[in-house]
Amino acid sequence: MTSLPEDSSSLISEDDRDTAVQRVQEAYAEGHVSHEEMDERLHQVLTAKTHSDLVPALASLPEKNAGTTSTIAAAGGRIKRQGAWRVPRVLKVASAYGRVHLDLSRAVIEHQVVDVDLQLGTGRAKITVPRDAIVDFEDLHTGWKDTRYKPPRRTASGGPTIRISGTMGFGRLKIRHARR
Repeated sequence: MTSLPEDSSSLISEDDRDTAVQRVQEAYAEGHVSHEEMDERLHQVLTAKTHSDLVPALASLPEKNAGTTSTIAAAGGRIKRQGAWRVPRVLKVASAYGRVHLDLSRAVIEHQVVDVDLQLGTGRAKITVPRDAIVDFEDLHTGWKDTRYKPPRRTASGGPTIRISGTMGFGRLKIRHARR
């Protein structure tokens, strides 16, 4: 949402309400709020009459387009992103031990090129890309096993380019295109 006017008791416009709804939904898609918290905040936004009514619903949410680089890291365990999540322009994934599964097939991809930087010690990684995506993993260095990737027979145009780079120690990266 844009900055609140000096008179926070003024009535909100439909554009203000739409912007607030979008911010709450983006915060949910990016994993900043739970599903229940999103429902509660959306209810606050949809019933708000003044700008001051919007303040509690938008409190502690990150600013819109706060950054285009995100990092997901874990020392051990599993890293998993799937469903409708917003993919940043640059996604850094770091894991010393454990599996990584990134499903971009239903994700919101707003950039024509997405860079995925993998820094993995041991463990497997699986990346599912949209059906029409172009995949480039020439800058990925693997220490033990080769990357498994079978390009689709028919290539559709207009999809994003997913560039995968970084280093994998022990483990294999499997890249596949979504079936739907």
